[in-house]
Amino acid sequence: MDREDLDRNFGFLLHDVARLMRTVFDRRGRELGLTRSQWWVLTMLYAKEGVTQSELADFMELEKPTLGRLLDRLEEKEWVERRTDTLDRRVNRLYLTDKVQEIMRALRNTAAEVRKDALGDLDDVERERFIDTLMKIKTNLLSLDDSRPDLPAREALVAAADD
Repeated sequence: MDREDLDRNFGFLLHDVARLMRTVFDRRGRELGLTRSQWWVLTMLYAKEGVTQSELADFMELEKPTLGRLLDRLEEKEWVERRTDTLDRRVNRLYLTDKVQEIMRALRNTAAEVRKDALGDLDDVERERFIDTLMKIKTNLLSLDDSRPDLPAREALVAAADD
């Protein structure tokens, strides 16, 4: 494969765009005093507040002890709290605290700015067509996984979360 083919290779291009977006977001997120791991956990909790630590580790594809250490640091900052499940006292559910809400607003604003900058001069029709195309690709890939009998737990969780 020559250089020109790699530049237009869908997989390489998508990976590179995602990497560049993370890099730009990281740079802007540092101004908020957050590491990538911290903003990632906070963002996942924002989307899935009330999950258990195990569910969150599975969803984020992290080892439970790694996530536990991240949660410990976020709990020390009083940004995250673990609450005992009402039906099973052995289980803790994860919640964002009121103290982190201002940071979450700043994170959401930063993410919106990065997306806006990434989309640049695309007009509204181009933007909608691009998002629609990405959604179709995601659906195609999820349907491939749904047809496999050995579907890993993480993909099943993602598929269920998207329903």
